[in-house]
Amino acid sequence: MTRSAYGESGTGTGTPGLEVSPSAPEAPEAPETPGVPMPQASPSGRPGAEAWSGPGGPVPRGVGWAVAEAREPEFVREVRERFGRYPHHVLGTLRADGSPRLTGLEAGFHFGELWLGMLTGSRKGADLHADPRFALHANPGPGTDLSDGDVRVSGRAVEVTDEEVIRRYADEVRPPEPFLLFRAEVTEIVRVSVRDATMIVQSWRPDGGFRRVRR
Repeated sequence: MTRSAYGESGTGTGTPGLEVSPSAPEAPEAPETPGVPMPQASPSGRPGAEAWSGPGGPVPRGVGWAVAEAREPEFVREVRERFGRYPHHVLGTLRADGSPRLTGLEAGFHFGELWLGMLTGSRKGADLHADPRFALHANPGPGTDLSDGDVRVSGRAVEVTDEEVIRRYADEVRPPEPFLLFRAEVTEIVRVSVRDATMIVQSWRPDGGFRRVRR
């Protein structure tokens, strides 16, 4: 990963004329990734795995990427593979005044989870400490035809404090140090694609299952 990348985007339903597929039933929750203990809330009191309440009220917990992929394997795997086509993506966080901030990020999938790594002291890191909500938009790549699909993930970023997890991540990724590490708890995954002049919007939420809308 490059130092610059470490330094500093739901679908509507019920609209007439739209074809909406029914939600799929939820599968049993997957176990934690073997050998990777799930990070706990930071002892400093920063937002972590416990319930967190923002300016607009309680922010629901999401699920780890491994759980999402176990519940909706084909769709979530396609989104993961789409992210994997390019190293750099766009992270959306919230500033202290509530306005949005967009920054580049080399997000990655390791040990069955989605990780957000960044330099200690970065603005986006400070944003996530104050408000863990984030949106991650995949690099669109060249062209304008959406041939690879347009994908994004929303959720909460849980800071990792477990030294063993941090060590394993560092050994795998070799990021510039010092760095902050967050594990993504996913609340929504969206993929938009175009087939034969028809826009197809696919989405998945832990509490709503999978949906497909054709426009």
